[in-house]
Amino acid sequence: MKFVDEYRDPQSARQLQRAIAAVTTRAWTIMEICGGQTHAIVKYGIDELLPDTITLVHGPGCPVCVTPVEMIDKAIRIASRPDVIFCSFGDMLRVPGSSEDLFSVKAKGGDVRIVYSPLDALAAARENPDRQVVFFGVGFETTAPTTAMAIEQAHQLGIKNLSLLISHVLVPPAMEAILSSPENRVQGFLAAGHVCTVMGYTEYEPIADRYRVPIVVTGFEPVDILQGLYLCVKQLEDGRTEVENAYARVVRRQGNQPARELIQKIFCVVRRKWRGIGDISGSGLGVREEYEAFDAEKKFDLQDLEAQEPPECIAGLVLQGAKRPQECPVFATRCTPEHPLGAPMVSAEGACAAYYRYRNVGQES
Repeated sequence: MKFVDEYRDPQSARQLQRAIAAVTTRAWTIMEICGGQTHAIVKYGIDELLPDTITLVHGPGCPVCVTPVEMIDKAIRIASRPDVIFCSFGDMLRVPGSSEDLFSVKAKGGDVRIVYSPLDALAAARENPDRQVVFFGVGFETTAPTTAMAIEQAHQLGIKNLSLLISHVLVPPAMEAILSSPENRVQGFLAAGHVCTVMGYTEYEPIADRYRVPIVVTGFEPVDILQGLYLCVKQLEDGRTEVENAYARVVRRQGNQPARELIQKIFCVVRRKWRGIGDISGSGLGVREEYEAFDAEKKFDLQDLEAQEPPECIAGLVLQGAKRPQECPVFATRCTPEHPLGAPMVSAEGACAAYYRYRNVGQES
């Protein structure tokens, strides 16, 4: 456990710790919806600062983790082609598909390149006009604008050898799926500040009203998260269910309007499958028909490819907050960061990876 003295602002953290304890009179279960917040909570022991009556559960806030197995298999199928340069963020290379991962394809000689932006893939397409260049577009609303920008620029420049394998997902439908489950135990949410920086938080307001849950937009520093938890607990204790912005230095209610307009121009809302969770209606982004020349699934005829997850992996239960990583029977034994069965163990934002790294659970096994 990290001590409060190691925080950037330990005095404020201690004040918030006392404030949360002072207002808490009942047991509450709160879910953070961002993998970055999950890692901060586990790394800095934020959950251990709270009253025993407050339970934090980790939601499906890791975009790498929720990318379905068949999408990984589609990426592997494309990346294995000798005429393809396959571009991806680095944390996707170790995510297991049904039989291998992208790193294995690279090891066998596939031209798999780690990039830091879809615009890097656009540059590769311009530099290699005789090759097909494919970018693996994953992420929540935060990364969707840059993916959309790459498509728009390629369209304007008349580039024909670039396509994108799109697996972008949307946060609000996932929250609704969790809240509508008969097994749901979440009573309040911490919403991810970077997602809301792009999209704002108007989409959360009907969710708070419909399901009677407080939703607090917050950041990623320990003090940010403690502030968000304090406001969420305060609402629960007061019987209020509102959307509250605790990250006003970055987030505006309407978000980034130019970014939202670009997303709407290039993408349409589609049904999307989430790894370990299943299909969620209206939870993804797909390329609009007028830009379908840049849709890698259609270009390489992979729309119907399906795959199954390892039956012993409980990643879906972890992503829904129903189980903690260490409750998995193969956690830190058959499933480790070096040999992961599921994406939450290998992703930089995965809950399993956070517990393995920061709670020393794996090292003790």
